[in-house]
Amino acid sequence: MNEAADSQNQTASYELEDQVGFKLRLANQRHLEIFNRRMPDITPTQFAVLAKLRNEVKISQNQLGRLVGMDAATTKGVVDRLRKKGLVKSCPSETDMRRLEISLTEAGIAFAADAVTTAHEISAETVGNLTPREVDRLLTLLDKL
Repeated sequence: MNEAADSQNQTASYELEDQVGFKLRLANQRHLEIFNRRMPDITPTQFAVLAKLRNEVKISQNQLGRLVGMDAATTKGVVDRLRKKGLVKSCPSETDMRRLEISLTEAGIAFAADAVTTAHEISAETVGNLTPREVDRLLTLLDKL
């Protein structure tokens, strides 16, 4: 079979339901439905920030964004919303006045602790149809992507 015929055959036999992007989107939608039902007070992105801040005393807003996979504008918006909720605070860096350092408030520490417990339950529900071995394999494969 020549290259043109092979390409045409692949195009003709394209099944959306068999595509990795489609399956990932469906899995993500299921996870988000569970997340929103179980943790309606914050978004998954806000949770990611709170969870990362649990491991940091103070961290620059820029570094925080990089650690949770967000661009600078998105990070600023998320931090602003969490600040309005009283869960995080920011202050100028002691070493670089151009840099904002972000940390959890006392309320944020308590909220994040409860949220992490709920997040474990959300993850368990998301993969509830999988065996522990399948969960390990899925996580390994996702890391490879």
